[in-house]
Amino acid sequence: MKIPHAVARFNKVVTNPIQRQWAPHLAPFAMVEHVGRKSGTRYSIPVLAWVEGDRLSIVLTYGRDTDWVRNIQAAGRFEIIRKNKRYTVVGPRVVPSDSPDVAKGARIPARAFDYVLNGTVLDEKR
Repeated sequence: MKIPHAVARFNKVVTNPIQRQWAPHLAPFAMVEHVGRKSGTRYSIPVLAWVEGDRLSIVLTYGRDTDWVRNIQAAGRFEIIRKNKRYTVVGPRVVPSDSPDVAKGARIPARAFDYVLNGTVLDEKR
């Protein structure tokens, strides 16, 4: 399952600006920061992200073909702000939601969707 595009458009305009206020501070919310692969523009989007050791899992509620997922896969890295700390994440890859590679905390919410984005969290950026 994935959330319909009409909901995604509404969230982009209404919900995301509100979530940006608390997402970098309140886990499991986080902010993904990435650069557009065509425009070169910096973007920041709120997501639900779980970390287990150096593994990050983000449930892809809108599916695997969203612009931000394609942008970070093309770049091979992105930054995430979670619990007031900024991290670099490398090796982003999309896995099925039932993959054993999904972080434990993300497994239950992932059941409702088809895909999860996994990556390796590097040390906190200072």
